[in-house]
Amino acid sequence: MSSPITPLSPGCVMLPARPEPLPVDPKTAAVIVIDMQNAYASPGGYLDLAGFDISGAAKVIHEIKGVLEVARSAGVQVIYFQNGWDDQYVEAGGPGSPNWWKSNALKTMRARPELQGKLLARGQWDYELVDELKPQPGDIQLHKTRYSGFFNSQLDSVLRARGIRHLVFVGIATNVCVESTLRDGFFLEYFGTVLEDATHQAGPDFVQKAALFNIESFFGWVSTTADFKGAFGQLAPKT
Repeated sequence: MSSPITPLSPGCVMLPARPEPLPVDPKTAAVIVIDMQNAYASPGGYLDLAGFDISGAAKVIHEIKGVLEVARSAGVQVIYFQNGWDDQYVEAGGPGSPNWWKSNALKTMRARPELQGKLLARGQWDYELVDELKPQPGDIQLHKTRYSGFFNSQLDSVLRARGIRHLVFVGIATNVCVESTLRDGFFLEYFGTVLEDATHQAGPDFVQKAALFNIESFFGWVSTTADFKGAFGQLAPKT
């Protein structure tokens, strides 16, 4: 990979972030939208049925929508992830996989057989992206079968083919799929920034704070939707 971008590189913007501002070139950046599916953000979706509080999801949807409008205008690639499996759950791994034991969606279906085949299965409402955040022409959609978007997916090759080095994360859940993907990106030499108010956790409020602390301290950067829009919104719109 090329050397890290410097503040003097033409076309860069300075993104306010913690622990320090980060220079980002829109041509080498992508917004990664993690799992904004009915499963995670809609009443009656998997996360809601499994007993997690999704009351913050509506605000996250609103914030992401604004981020994506600015990103597309600035020429930043938008990449959507959808988490789930085939309708027979072969991709989920079976009892020989820790995913079979730890996935709350699979555990919920085992406890409630009437939900079998409905949660996180491709082709079902639960798997689909929320209506407010449908992809636009030029956006990329990818499928993932585990928490990390880098595991057994096309993400790394998609990014490398486009010269993308900087990943800006939004979506659900901060402490699970967002953090997992950002961590794996760190190990592959990607710069990862999470927009804290465009993410929501699975669990109590303290896990959101813990995930952001981990990211800021060890794996990447933390910024906000206002700072992202302020930095990238100053650029001339790209056609």
